[in-house]
Amino acid sequence: MESIQAIKQRFGIIGNDAGLNRAIEKAIQVSPTDISVLVTGESGVGKESIPKIIHSLSHRKHGKYIAVNCGAIPEGTIDSELFGHEKGAFTGATQTRNGYFEVADNGTIFLDEVGELPLTTQVRLLRVLENGEFIKVGSSKVQKTDVRIVAATNVNMFDAIKKGKFREDLYYRLSTVDIALPPLRARKDDIHLLFRKFASDFAMKYKMPSIRLDENATQLLIKYRWSGNIRQLRNVAEQISVLEENRTITAETLSRYLPNTSGNLPAVIESSKSESDFSSEREILYKVLFDMKSDLNDLKKLTMELMQSGVSEKVKDENESLIQKIYGEDDNEDVFQEEENSPVKLLPISSETNVVVPETDKYHFAEEIEEEETLSLHDKELELIKKSLERNKGKRKAAARELGISERTLYRKIKQFDL
Repeated sequence: MESIQAIKQRFGIIGNDAGLNRAIEKAIQVSPTDISVLVTGESGVGKESIPKIIHSLSHRKHGKYIAVNCGAIPEGTIDSELFGHEKGAFTGATQTRNGYFEVADNGTIFLDEVGELPLTTQVRLLRVLENGEFIKVGSSKVQKTDVRIVAATNVNMFDAIKKGKFREDLYYRLSTVDIALPPLRARKDDIHLLFRKFASDFAMKYKMPSIRLDENATQLLIKYRWSGNIRQLRNVAEQISVLEENRTITAETLSRYLPNTSGNLPAVIESSKSESDFSSEREILYKVLFDMKSDLNDLKKLTMELMQSGVSEKVKDENESLIQKIYGEDDNEDVFQEEENSPVKLLPISSETNVVVPETDKYHFAEEIEEEETLSLHDKELELIKKSLERNKGKRKAAARELGISERTLYRKIKQFDL
């Protein structure tokens, strides 16, 4: 079995951090087996090196090694990519295609960003892990495969499970062995070592002298948070190597290439609202409701005052227009002349009965008005027509005038209601 130092030299891994050495040691130990491995760690920490180590030290090293970025494949095509499809299975499937699990038989598949897999694909992957079976898209034939699966993710899998984004049973099948890689900020002694290696590589690549950090710049480099981890460090080293003419880099020069450190400070986010916030919102809601109630009372009061002062001709005309709109036709028939000399005058509408009573005492209503009246428009319309005809002794012209509709409309309503 190869030593940790030999593995580092073979795969270009730099650093002596204890967490890094432990991760490499676990990878060496699980390599001879076929158990599934889940590599965890932040984006940019170098998770892709672990499955390469596992594959190269396993009995499958002569088989194929396929790395799949699950987050980069569209949801609609990932099943086809992983498991293949039959000709005509979907639009554009002009021929049968073999998926990665069929191509990598007797080899290793590295599923990077496995936490991004759709739930339907997770079900298919669980079947492969349990019994080595899969079905192509558009097929009913069960196929077998013998594949070693190594997965990696930068998301908190327990949070994903709690939110229903990842299957718990699949997680435990993938994480038979969990290998965690530490973030770069936890590897303080490795940061300057990695920077010097990157600076040397870029000097050779661009054929220029290598850059060097002074003491203050080195301290700034080590104290920086490096939220992008090794990938961010490599990017900064390349920028400085290309853009800076002076090959000795000061802290002031280095700081121009580092995002504002205040943006990397942890923020305290309240998980729930305080009692005072709820109290304030409750008071605002109560105020709005009381204002609405006050406005409604003012509106009722204004309506009653207008009704008690008598219905003006203007209001009457507006009511007639409104009734015409309800009946669905314009009343422009001026050929009908008013048979009675005096217009119908109305008393205030009672707030309890909602019945229009004529000013004259000539007619009276003996019926009792129920407290809860029906809200049916059909019943109200029929009731008003009946009362208007009774009041005008069956004279349609007078009744139509009182109702604010044409005689033709009234005649149609009489036939409709069979009066």
